[in-house]
Amino acid sequence: MKLKELILGGSVRDLGRGGSQYRDSIQAWLPIKNILGGVVITKDNRFVKILEVLPVNIYLKSPADRQNIISAFAAYLKIAPDSMKIEVRTLPADTSDYVERMRQYAEKEENDYCRQMIEDNIQEIGLGIANDAIRHRFFISFAYEAHMKARKNTVRDIIVRLNEEADTARRYLDLCELEVLEPRYADDFTLKLLYEIINKETGHRVKLPEGVFDMTTAVHGIYEE
Repeated sequence: MKLKELILGGSVRDLGRGGSQYRDSIQAWLPIKNILGGVVITKDNRFVKILEVLPVNIYLKSPADRQNIISAFAAYLKIAPDSMKIEVRTLPADTSDYVERMRQYAEKEENDYCRQMIEDNIQEIGLGIANDAIRHRFFISFAYEAHMKARKNTVRDIIVRLNEEADTARRYLDLCELEVLEPRYADDFTLKLLYEIINKETGHRVKLPEGVFDMTTAVHGIYEE
């Protein structure tokens, strides 16, 4: 089961059917209940944590380091959540940020020759040199399981317990020389990621409006503890 099916339960029928009752909530944009504390809360009341991981090229490591990485990962698998999924997303390379940085460098560059080189580089990208470039993103996701035993059976305690599991994953993956990204705004990161996954084609062309990120907060009426 892929990440998309894990979140949606294999169905996207609710997408776009939020109606007026969900106008000021995440449900107006995604077929989920909410995102709180970096945890996705699905409409059937499952709790899912998603981590993005930067990979390591194990083939560039010494034999001893390779063995250490394999052993550390094997150790993590023994205690990892049963529902853990590993997914790789292959995407066209996004050159917009790179081009913007190059333009900023060109504006500040005082040497005419160097500035022309930067502008030539920007033009080459615009001519399609990067059209065939791709990038990979790696994710680990897992759902809350009864044996994780949150302190109380409340939304807040389940989220805390899932984030503890995420911290455990970070410690083990660090031993594997794998960096788990820690976005400054975990809810916004997760919202943007789910939008791109669920709307795979549209997400390349249509970006979420900035205002939608204000919705990644507890929405009154969704949960009352």
